[in-house]
Amino acid sequence: MILINDPADAPPGPKAVAIGSFDGVHLGHRALLARALALARERRAPLLVYTFDPPTKVFTQGAPVLSTLSEKAELLAAAGAEIVLAVPFDAEFAQKSKEAFQDELRRLEPAVLVVGEDFRFGRGRAGGPEDLAAVAPVEAVPLLWLGGAPVKSSRIRALLEAGDVEAARHLLGYPYRVSGVVVPGDRRGRTLGFPTANLAVPRQKALPPGVFAVWARHRGRRIGGVANVGLRPTFGEAGEKRLEVHLLEPIPDLYGEELSVEFVARIRPERAFPDAKTLRRQIRRDIKQAKAKLYGD
Repeated sequence: MILINDPADAPPGPKAVAIGSFDGVHLGHRALLARALALARERRAPLLVYTFDPPTKVFTQGAPVLSTLSEKAELLAAAGAEIVLAVPFDAEFAQKSKEAFQDELRRLEPAVLVVGEDFRFGRGRAGGPEDLAAVAPVEAVPLLWLGGAPVKSSRIRALLEAGDVEAARHLLGYPYRVSGVVVPGDRRGRTLGFPTANLAVPRQKALPPGVFAVWARHRGRRIGGVANVGLRPTFGEAGEKRLEVHLLEPIPDLYGEELSVEFVARIRPERAFPDAKTLRRQIRRDIKQAKAKLYGD
């Protein structure tokens, strides 16, 4: 898979081009990509996915991101993309006219364009699927509906904000993941008898609040764990949410290593405890519940 950020770097020749933010590459996105891949194969052309970095609503509305660019590229490649064009979405791009966007697409030599039925483009969202027909044949893929509503990234963000990682998984088609480098913390978990790996997470990444059963992945190894995402109210802390993971199998010297965390099930919301002793008892209960969720114990 080739990852580029400038249309001028796209290889020459006809292509099937799928366009969208594709944040999270959820089941709705994959339905669109499956159709685009089928059309690419019919035309014996590569599938190029034209996406935005950051996703449109992350830039325009400050929404949290479901997948970083590297995560998105990996998911798009798994869906059949041979070329991923991740165009920087900034103030200049947001002012690009409908006609300028059409001209940019023409330079990609699209044999067919594939978008969602609700796709809009250009300054003021002036363009829609019908306007793309001036560039190349267009297929507008209907939205995928599950649970009485369309599968959309905004819906998944709302579920994660509520801590409902299981419902989010149903719409994503895979467990929600967060990756980060393990950095030194204040060692409170160690003093409680439950050491944690503190992850430095990209600032815009969506973090579901609460205590969760998780699978952690490190250098190809999968390890069960209990994750806490929040402000640690027992210790009177405030600021940005933090992600800490207590691994059920010890791994020495994780500092500087990347850890990927898959959220399996929420155990409880984060809350304050009157003292460290009460918190310690609760952590033991959390671990027991996490093991039941992960291993069926």
